[in-house]
Amino acid sequence: MQDGHFSGVPLESDPEIFNTVLRGLGVHSLECRDVLSVHTEDLLPGADLALPTPVYALILLYNATEEYEAGIRAARQKERDEGRGYAGRGEDEPVLWFEQKIRHACGFFALLHAVANLPERDKFIAPDSLLANLLATTIPLEPTERADALKASAALAQVYNPASQRGSTPITEEVRGHYVCFVPSPKNGHIYELDGGKNGPVDHDALLGGDRDTLSGGMKLVRDFIRDNLDPQNPGFHVLALVANE
Repeated sequence: MQDGHFSGVPLESDPEIFNTVLRGLGVHSLECRDVLSVHTEDLLPGADLALPTPVYALILLYNATEEYEAGIRAARQKERDEGRGYAGRGEDEPVLWFEQKIRHACGFFALLHAVANLPERDKFIAPDSLLANLLATTIPLEPTERADALKASAALAQVYNPASQRGSTPITEEVRGHYVCFVPSPKNGHIYELDGGKNGPVDHDALLGGDRDTLSGGMKLVRDFIRDNLDPQNPGFHVLALVANE
């Protein structure tokens, strides 16, 4: 299962594992928390299952149908064949998006998308840390070069690989779960779906009717995903929220 420097083993959807990756990257003052309801009202301040505020991003792990996964690949290839492949680069893009070329690393890419698009991200990413240096190197690059730079990073693999071995779920060749991140743009506030397996970022502002609150808008997208894309034969999902340390 080895993929270059990387283990080829997916991250388990466990806040402790994701928080270990955050610290290894050089992210401070933030943590991932379990989201214990899909209903926004259950998660608001004062509710029994309340999350700390603000919520910076939501990460969804879901067991997708084979048809949905095949559709993603087909749509990406069609757009690229038609010359409409995503070509964004630099700091002026509404969001930073990273194509995934590391096998089974969609959990890491969801976390990367969450922290790379933080408002005032320098407040949370230590200077000269692994993530600070990776972002400085990759942000100016076009998407394919950006993806290749991540895959070539032995330092990144040294953070990822131990975390990927910490899960309690048996490791098999068949991996059905897939991660996606929902995060607001630090530029325009729109909530984007960021999935390294797609052709680029997906702006959901119109779908959400202009709801730009990460919790209410993001949880609506979570509910839509599990309603429309969850495998009815294996309907598992889990949600993490990126929030401030308390």
